Amino acid sequence: MRRVTLVALLLALAVPGFSAETVDVWMTTQDGAKTLSQEPPIPLADKAGGGDFVITLSPEKTGQEILGLGASWEHATCENLFKLPEAERLEVIRKIVSPVDGIGMNLMRLCIGSSDFIGEPYYTYCDLPEGQEDPELARFSIEKDRAHVLPVVKASQAANPDLLFFASCWSAPAWMKTTGKLGGGKLRPECHPVYAKYLLKFIQAYEAEGIPIHAVTVQNEPHMIAPGYPTTLWSAEEMRDFIRDHLGPLFRENGVKTLIWCWDHNWNKPEVPRTILSDPQAAQYIDGTGFHHYEGKVEAQSVIKAEFPDKHIYFTEGSVFRPRGAVMIANILRNWSRSYSAWVVMLDEHRKPNRGPHSASATIIELKDSGAVEYRNDYYLYGQFMKFIPRGAVRVESDTPEGKRLFSNAAFRTPGGKMVLVVANAERNHTAFSVRCGEQAFDAALPAGTVATYVWTPARQPLSGALP
Repeated sequence: MRRVTLVALLLALAVPGFSAETVDVWMTTQDGAKTLSQEPPIPLADKAGGGDFVITLSPEKTGQEILGLGASWEHATCENLFKLPEAERLEVIRKIVSPVDGIGMNLMRLCIGSSDFIGEPYYTYCDLPEGQEDPELARFSIEKDRAHVLPVVKASQAANPDLLFFASCWSAPAWMKTTGKLGGGKLRPECHPVYAKYLLKFIQAYEAEGIPIHAVTVQNEPHMIAPGYPTTLWSAEEMRDFIRDHLGPLFRENGVKTLIWCWDHNWNKPEVPRTILSDPQAAQYIDGTGFHHYEGKVEAQSVIKAEFPDKHIYFTEGSVFRPRGAVMIANILRNWSRSYSAWVVMLDEHRKPNRGPHSASATIIELKDSGAVEYRNDYYLYGQFMKFIPRGAVRVESDTPEGKRLFSNAAFRTPGGKMVLVVANAERNHTAFSVRCGEQAFDAALPAGTVATYVWTPARQPLSGALP
């Protein structure tokens, strides 16, 4: 019997179109019927012909290496987490960052001081009474971060030791600014050197807590100026000169390994990073450009990458929801971004805390008045990417169907040698398609409002050149 079974298997393998390999599938639907649900595997074959079109992967054509996919440990999320009993708080953190127990976020954004999403009064690390200054930063302190932020960050490190952190500043201390206030205004030119020291001291203070800072941005949304919450206006030339003349040299002098990302604002102003990166003396200190999605088109990322191919692209802040949001994430990754960072993980059901003027949509996790924690559909949609695309994965070229604006995909080869394809269908119709990758193919279909992740082992590529 055993011999017969083996022979039958060998014969089957010899038949064209048959493969013992399969594609593993996970799926999330907008109606919540499926939430990162594992589906029956799909057989791999050498031919596929189902559906309206073919998604062709070209593994030999590679793009960027992924740094990380995650969100933010801003004050609002951290404050809400501290409304939970400790055991539940740690469970929620694990479900956010753990690749085993959660969706595996591995890149988290921190605020240097406070943002607008905070319940406490706005603060920086060197707030002084009006009329006082502290050019030596003798009164610098991260003590206020010990209430909520630092404990959450450390708990997330325990849940995922591979976490990386980058940080953005909303405002320098008021005494450094032209307005004397956290809201609005510009950095006084004479305070550029001390502001560079301020960012350095933040990095050093966090490293002393066991929290290395992978990268910083000079300013969150430098073209946003509002008197009602922490903002600071920077021109392209001012940011260029600050990095070139102050921040970059200071980091180098002190042996700081933290990277510098410029811009950290919307797609609609590619001329700003262009101005900064066109200066070789400034560019030598800059690892890449950070983008937000609130204005402009995602293709701006590819424009800057084409102009400055030795510099990286990062997506540093976004608020996307439902399958349309998944389509946008796929397109962000298709346009050279090494990262995706969601803004605000957890608000309560009143969209609080939030002291700023920007109304908030429901976040991926919601704290109910009853104390219950609701993992919203977007939590699982994020997981369709984050749980399966690890750090070090390399994007491979894949095509998209013409005429389907709300249908997209992103494909990757993982460090472990797997192929990962995330497909988002925000169209109104059920969509059937085929996937081809080299000599392998399979048929698939997605209902309207569905995101799916397909994982498989690629066929071995033939060796080139003479054998040793």
